[in-house]
Amino acid sequence: MVAVSVVIVFLCFMFIKMVARQGKEYELPDFRGTALAQLEKDNPLSLKYVVIDSIYDADKEGGIIIQQDPKPGTMVKTRRKVYVTVTTFAPADVVLPELSNMTVRSAVSALEAAGLRCGRLRFVDSPYRNVILEATSKGKMVYAGEKMNQNDVVDLTVGMGETPTGTRVPFVIGQVASKARRGILSASMNVGQEHFDGVTDRSTAVCYRLNPDYTGVTRYPLGTYVDMWYCDATDEDVERIISNFKVDSSQIFTSDLDLYEDYYTIDEDPDFDDGWDW
Repeated sequence: MVAVSVVIVFLCFMFIKMVARQGKEYELPDFRGTALAQLEKDNPLSLKYVVIDSIYDADKEGGIIIQQDPKPGTMVKTRRKVYVTVTTFAPADVVLPELSNMTVRSAVSALEAAGLRCGRLRFVDSPYRNVILEATSKGKMVYAGEKMNQNDVVDLTVGMGETPTGTRVPFVIGQVASKARRGILSASMNVGQEHFDGVTDRSTAVCYRLNPDYTGVTRYPLGTYVDMWYCDATDEDVERIISNFKVDSSQIFTSDLDLYEDYYTIDEDPDFDDGWDW
């Protein structure tokens, strides 16, 4: 009976080890930029690909993987599920939300939630400060409820108010391009030239330089264009990049505060958030 018990326990452990595939782990390749259909045909690890999201990208063919979880380099077992985000073959139909009388920050968020992109902010004389007056796309006026293609660009005309105020460059260092753009636009500034020199994946590249630079103090006219530079970066790189841009307030010249004082008031904007606790 003892011998039989030992054999049964041994067989149970062997069965568990076989089912769990203990000790047999493989490094997960980087599938980004690869067609999902090709991976399903050539799948030596018997991985199961689960599409959790799809995004239209006019610069890429449909069915291309742009994000994956687990990340490349992770040690996994065979038949592991890999969650991927792929590009769609055609843009989906979306509806333009109501933007009239919204603030710039709210309008940018509403467009993004609807699957659209905010393009250029054009500021005009109006007693309604920082309020959306009209929206255009491809040079034509567009209105709430109108059907558009996903990822279409919508330009906004915004009121400057009776007393125009300047705005400050937000702290977007260390953020991916989509989040950095949203931060610039939400601060009532325009996205200027974007530099991706040497970047391997634009969707994960982070911003490491701005022009005008971030100070947390200096104000610029509404609608000022901000140029951004991006680079590939690991989590450790992002921490280093951010630490290099922390501002020593004792080194900020008081003349920066008066840069546009003759033309713009310096009152605080309650909607502004530079991302730092001063």
